[in-house]
Amino acid sequence: MNKVIAVFTKESFLVPLVAIILGLLTGAVAMLAGGFNPVKAYVALLEKVFGSAYNFGETIRQITPLIFTGLAVAFAFRTGLFNIGAEGQFIVGMLASTAVGVSFDLPAYIHAPLAIIAGAVAGGLWGSIAGYLKAARGVNEVITSIMLNWVALYFANWVLNAFYIPAGQQRSEMVKDSAVITIDWLSAMFDSARLHWGTLVAILAAIFFYVILWKTKSGYELRAVGLNPHASEYAGMNVNRNVVKAMFIGGMFAGIGGACEILGVFHYQAIMTAQPGYGFDGIAVALIGGNTPLGVVLAAILFGILTFGSAGMKFGAGVPVELIRVVIASVIFFVAAHGIVKIFVKPILKKKKEGGN
Repeated sequence: MNKVIAVFTKESFLVPLVAIILGLLTGAVAMLAGGFNPVKAYVALLEKVFGSAYNFGETIRQITPLIFTGLAVAFAFRTGLFNIGAEGQFIVGMLASTAVGVSFDLPAYIHAPLAIIAGAVAGGLWGSIAGYLKAARGVNEVITSIMLNWVALYFANWVLNAFYIPAGQQRSEMVKDSAVITIDWLSAMFDSARLHWGTLVAILAAIFFYVILWKTKSGYELRAVGLNPHASEYAGMNVNRNVVKAMFIGGMFAGIGGACEILGVFHYQAIMTAQPGYGFDGIAVALIGGNTPLGVVLAAILFGILTFGSAGMKFGAGVPVELIRVVIASVIFFVAAHGIVKIFVKPILKKKKEGGN
């Protein structure tokens, strides 16, 4: 029991927890300034998420892609890179899974995994473009990954129009039933909420994140290169190869997220006039989660609840949906501003230390 208490009083846990509380309080102040009741708004948010089986299931569906993109960004952060390209990697993952899902007619135990693998490889290759330019040419990955987001959007639309969209339509053909990963019996339990195997895959991806970074030689090299590339090179590590590898693995996470969105939720891909946004939300998820796999999962749950529950705030309490972004932005601000949060955390840690003595 003492070990459990120790975990919950560690600074690494308290800082994001206090940041979330401060973010919610800041959101409450913003609502009061706008003439809204924050208590009623937050209650309406929770009722939206937990008020029915369908809404709860859809909240889980909303959380799933955030885990993938959060992992994509966090993995790059852990290796000293800033992957803002999770959005583009997510899109090309969608495209690759659509291509495999529509083009082939295979047994389900082969077709669905193959479509997911295609999404992972496509996302990884897309991410490795920025990694290669960083390693070979010294081009900042922030610039290239942002540009690649837009390239991915228009490239995906072109491919869909050229090969997969029937004349007069704005979306591709439906993927074959053998490629669908929707869990029908679970969806029925949650009043037809779009639940799928991608949620389990997301949890497994978080475990893979932890194992590869902290339990393998390759992960040690990736973290070492991120901390100090010059010392790593002096120690005999191939810095350029590890930069490309880090962006490839990060892109894989986002690509799998895109594949699961197609195979588990929509079962087709539509022409996009704008980016889906999951990749950019993944940046916030990674920051809130402290760039750790467990933190990313917990942050995605928080982010998903706030995002999906914002509709409840609008209809249940009359609060504009935009105000939920104020709450999320406040949480991100306080997580990033460790110095401000530690002002609130320090008395707690001091009291704990005095109690221990």
